[in-house]
Amino acid sequence: MKKTNANPLLLHWLVVASVCVSMIVFLVCSHVFQQALQQGIDAGQRELIRSILYVVGIILLPFTKLVRYILLRLNHTMPGQRSAASRYFITVLVTQMMIEWLAIFGFVMFVLGDDFNTLYIFMVMAVLGVYFHRPVLQEYFGIEDAVRHMGESVE
Repeated sequence: MKKTNANPLLLHWLVVASVCVSMIVFLVCSHVFQQALQQGIDAGQRELIRSILYVVGIILLPFTKLVRYILLRLNHTMPGQRSAASRYFITVLVTQMMIEWLAIFGFVMFVLGDDFNTLYIFMVMAVLGVYFHRPVLQEYFGIEDAVRHMGESVE
């Protein structure tokens, strides 16, 4: 007998919530412990690191979209005994952890001595990434249908 779950993506949304909570922790720590956290490294070095992290961050957003697309296709086509929820959880977890790096980049730049503006720019990029790669019920149902058609369990 198939067990129905009122919200099959609850665990998936907990991953998203944990990423959002970590971003809030970065922001609160930055404001509360600003003097203790910031290291005064040379402005030239900071600009170079900031430029590299901006480029990596800008590349990371479309790369994460590509990784998500590949993982979703694999969720539909790979044989195995994994449930649809388990398959989709891995997709959400991987993409959210990739997006988390944007927030980490902002926090690192703040610790290295950049101002709040750089921190906020990276945080906004991370929030947009979290929004773009949030769990989508239709994607889950598509995986569930594909798994069902392969004869695997969906629970």
